[in-house]
Amino acid sequence: MKFEDEPVPGYPMPILPGHSSPGRLERVLRRGAFAVTTELDPPDSADPEDVFRRARIFDGYVDAINATDGSGANCHMSSVAVCSLLARKGYAIVMQISCRDKNRIAIQGDILGGAAMGVCNMLCLTGDGVQSGDHPQAKPVFDLDCMSLLEMARDMRENHRFQSGRKITYAPRVFLGAAANPFGLPFEWRADRLAKKVAAGAQFVQTQYCYDVPRLRAYMQQVEDLGLLDKVFILVGVGPLRSAKAAEWMRANVPGV
Repeated sequence: MKFEDEPVPGYPMPILPGHSSPGRLERVLRRGAFAVTTELDPPDSADPEDVFRRARIFDGYVDAINATDGSGANCHMSSVAVCSLLARKGYAIVMQISCRDKNRIAIQGDILGGAAMGVCNMLCLTGDGVQSGDHPQAKPVFDLDCMSLLEMARDMRENHRFQSGRKITYAPRVFLGAAANPFGLPFEWRADRLAKKVAAGAQFVQTQYCYDVPRLRAYMQQVEDLGLLDKVFILVGVGPLRSAKAAEWMRANVPGV
């Protein structure tokens, strides 16, 4: 197990405002090494051991674990709670933040709280619509989207202030990420959308599952042509399919996959 504050010999700290102590994922990426992350499905349980049991599967195999935030608009243990439990055990965490269920007041509090718990990485997401989950009667918020969330989190980190203008006495030291779908339609706009996320503050990107390698190559060429490879780290999503039924569900319900 690699702890977030474990130094990497010979690795210089990046020069970023209010960002002097990067976590393991950022250090691995900045030294040019191959980084591996995984998603942890939060349990439908209040038992902490259910979280630890799932995390232990990945011991020694990944550089960070994503704690999902109501993925698919389904209710599970919150990402903040999962991060709190795993950070105390020394795991490197990517805290996912969805705009679906909280307004900017609550989200800013979660960003501060996550950083206070030792979470160094945050993935900013718009979030799945409630109609896709098991609580379609829930009322969505969407006060922000992924772009405005990235801008807000970056402003908190670099300018030490809330959106109200009020000063933050100790800014969150966070490595900001976003999601990307290389295969969404219209395909020719996907790299431009990534460029907007980078301009908003994304420092790393995790893509949807990529099974169409020729199309992925075309997407990456567009990304390179826009000069983005020098500005953002891209982690390509891959994953096994448990069954033909799972593949059919993904094809029908996950845009661009």
